[in-house]
Amino acid sequence: MKIFTTKKEIAQYFTHKENKIVGFVPTMGALHQGHLSLIKQAQQNSAEVACSIFVNPTQFNDPKDLEKYPRPIAADIAMLEQVNCDILFNPTVNEIYDDNEKWHLNIGDLEHLLEGEFRPGHYQGVTQVVYKLFSIVKPDVAFFGQKDYQQFMVISKMVELLNMPVKLVMCPIQRESDGLAMSSRNIHLTPADRSNALILSKTLNWVKYNFNADDIPALKQQAELMISNQPGIELEYLEIVDGKTLHPATANTKSIVALVAARAGKTRLIDNMLIA
Repeated sequence: MKIFTTKKEIAQYFTHKENKIVGFVPTMGALHQGHLSLIKQAQQNSAEVACSIFVNPTQFNDPKDLEKYPRPIAADIAMLEQVNCDILFNPTVNEIYDDNEKWHLNIGDLEHLLEGEFRPGHYQGVTQVVYKLFSIVKPDVAFFGQKDYQQFMVISKMVELLNMPVKLVMCPIQRESDGLAMSSRNIHLTPADRSNALILSKTLNWVKYNFNADDIPALKQQAELMISNQPGIELEYLEIVDGKTLHPATANTKSIVALVAARAGKTRLIDNMLIA
C-alpha cells in the first residue's frame, strides 16, 4: 500500500492513473469492519482504491469530542494492508486547511433537519472537507456507509450543486452479531452502555416489521417510548421520514427510512433502517 501525506504527492500519483477507474473511501480513521466493507465494495467496482484518514476539525461542534476522537493510525494501516487497499492519504490539518479559511454551501433544509438540528454547522464541515478530498484525489466513484444516511444525502447535494464528476455509492450498514451498528465511537461504550444501546437497532427492527403507512404517528410514538424507557439511554430523535427529502413520511411516501440518534452514557450514537 502506498501512503501519501501531502496533496502534491497524491495529485502527482493520480496524474498518471492511465484511465483506471479510481474508487475512494474517505474516513476519519479508527477503522472497523464497516469501513473495510466499503473498501471491499470499492475493489469490486474500481481498478484502484484509495482510502483517506483525516479527523476533520470543521465538522465537530464540541472541541472535547474532537479531542477524544480515536486516532489509532498504526492499527488502521495494518487493517488497510490486510484488505489490500492500494493507497492511503493521511494528511495533517495544516495540509488540508489554510488559516482563516471560509466555506459555505447552500444545501437547503438538509442542513437543519435531524443531525443538522443537533449538530449545527456539522454539514458545512462535512461538505468542506469532502469537496477538498474529491478535488485532491479526483476519484471516479466514492463509497459511503448507509449509517450516515443524511451525510450521504448532503454529499450527493454538494456533488450536484458543484457539478463534480464523481459517482456516489451508498453501502449497507455493517452490524455486530447482536445488531449494534458498527461505529468508531463504540469503543467509548462501557459494557452496560453497549448492552443498553442495543435498544436502538431493536426498535428500528420493530418499526420495520410493524410498519403501517396509515398510522405512522402512532408507530413513531411507540418507538420513541421503547427507547426512552431503556435505562442509560437519552433519546435525541427518532424520525420516520421520506428517504429522498428527510421530511416526515406520509401514507403516500414511496421511500421510507427510520433514523435515530441517542446517547448511551456519554457516547452519541446514530442508526437507521430502510423501511420501504
